[in-house]
Amino acid sequence: MGNCAACREPGHTYRGCRCPALGRWCHGFRAASLDFARIEQWWGAHPEFGVGIACGPAGLVVIDIDAHSRQLPARDRLLPGIGIADTVDLTGLANGFHTLAVLAALRGVASPAEDEATLRVRTPSGGLHVWYRAMSGHRWQCSSGSSGGRALAWQVDVRAHGGYVVAPGTVTEAGAYEAVRGAREPAPLPAWLARELERTGHLPPVHVPAPRPVPPRARQAVLAAGGGLGAAGRVLAGLLAEVAACAAVPEGAAFTEKLNRAAYTAGGLVAAGLLAELEAERALWEAAAQARPGQERRYGAVIRSGLSVGRSRPLSLGGRS
Repeated sequence: MGNCAACREPGHTYRGCRCPALGRWCHGFRAASLDFARIEQWWGAHPEFGVGIACGPAGLVVIDIDAHSRQLPARDRLLPGIGIADTVDLTGLANGFHTLAVLAALRGVASPAEDEATLRVRTPSGGLHVWYRAMSGHRWQCSSGSSGGRALAWQVDVRAHGGYVVAPGTVTEAGAYEAVRGAREPAPLPAWLARELERTGHLPPVHVPAPRPVPPRARQAVLAAGGGLGAAGRVLAGLLAEVAACAAVPEGAAFTEKLNRAAYTAGGLVAAGLLAELEAERALWEAAAQARPGQERRYGAVIRSGLSVGRSRPLSLGGRS
């Protein structure tokens, strides 16, 4: 939706556009916001607008299964990277539900279209959006069908970074986007599907920067956690060092998993009386803040959850419990 003449001019892009800064919707999902006041302003003035979700910032990978009536492409385009012999009868194969089912069958798993453990949304065209939460800090990329570039399967799109998905409940001229009966929240991306997405080029090339030393403040947190606490401190210090070292790798460093492991261990040490809770929490926040500055909302939940679960399982070190 354009907000002014400039937004509707040919060649105008989201780069440098002043509309988002002024609280206006502009350039689709690139204007996405978590500001509730702004969201109420937008839909208060225009309740007929649909709702779109920017998949990348929301941490989503959505498998968009189409059911369009189209002619089959060449066999090498049905499941990119997987050869289908001429002797295989393709009679009845007609849409993305079929190609995704074939891929899942080859891997010995159920099709995502049948995954009742995650949110699924029926589209007005008869397709299906299968929502998953991106894990491991990967920056999954979008794709369209079995295009010449990255692709998962014919008539199966992938919505991730750089794309959006329409929220259930949205009503368009073509019809409504309706949640399928079952789960109402996205489940973690299945491991087998993550491997398929990686195989088909849905991860950008990894740029590995030169190793950098652990930032000074994080190093102090590590030393503080280990100082004077014997084996308990050394155990936590090693895990905090792994968290702090993620500062050298902006993406793909498994930051969340490492922080969760450190928080869980810290909670167990606190429950066993081997570590002071305030000291443990401070050390975790220090290491996380240096590794991922400005992402408190993201890692704060990880720290709280890890500590909480860890406190229910006291750790035993050297015969103490």
